[in-house]
Amino acid sequence: MHYTHGQLNYPVYAYAKSYTDGYIENIHQHERIQLLHTLTGVIHVRTSEGIWVIPPCKGIWIPENKKHSITIFGNVEARGIFVDPFARADFNSQCCVVAVPNFLSELINQAIHIKEEVLPHTRNERLLELILDELRFLEEIPFQLPEAHSELLKNICQNIKTDLSAVNHLEEIAKQYHFSSKTLSRLFQKELNMSFSTWLKQAKLLQALTDLEMNKPILNIALDLGYESSSAFSYMFKRQMGMTPTEYLKKKTY
Repeated sequence: MHYTHGQLNYPVYAYAKSYTDGYIENIHQHERIQLLHTLTGVIHVRTSEGIWVIPPCKGIWIPENKKHSITIFGNVEARGIFVDPFARADFNSQCCVVAVPNFLSELINQAIHIKEEVLPHTRNERLLELILDELRFLEEIPFQLPEAHSELLKNICQNIKTDLSAVNHLEEIAKQYHFSSKTLSRLFQKELNMSFSTWLKQAKLLQALTDLEMNKPILNIALDLGYESSSAFSYMFKRQMGMTPTEYLKKKTY
């Protein structure tokens, strides 16, 4: 695993890291805020709140001391930064997936090459200060699948994710666990703050993003997610992503 970074003596420093497919980093935490940004491949980050999926050109904002683990899908080239949480007063205090603009991505690439002490009134200081400013305007993206609190709902969600090709109707699932669909619906809303149908669509979308990055054929993805055709899957994908799977694959290679 390749790992290089810039100078550590400043409130923000950049790094580059390479991961191989299947790599797992167990639960850990950092004293600084971490922004982890993927250029290739997909990263799944798990915290106590759920799973975040980071496809290419996106990043994840992880607050300081937040316990998390990562799983790698595909060969991942990552860039990122570690930030002193007191470097700016209005940093986000919640974990979230964010869009990483080309401008910020290039600033990070430049900062990786800083190898000497960062001195006042220098180009390197101005570069790092600009990064700190840009971090305050990151756009959040809802690429999260929240984690249930109760063992019952955790079990239900895990069983659904194990086979997303199955026809999952709220009423049928409720019957399997011997309670009403209204009770199950309330459980999803209470613990996950979303409806069952919204959660299921999100689970399928995040799995689709991972499968696309692993170069799985679009028709196979559609069938494995329970869609009758690739066109039905493409319709869902476009409604949530603003582009078809084919357009997404073309865009992420730019």
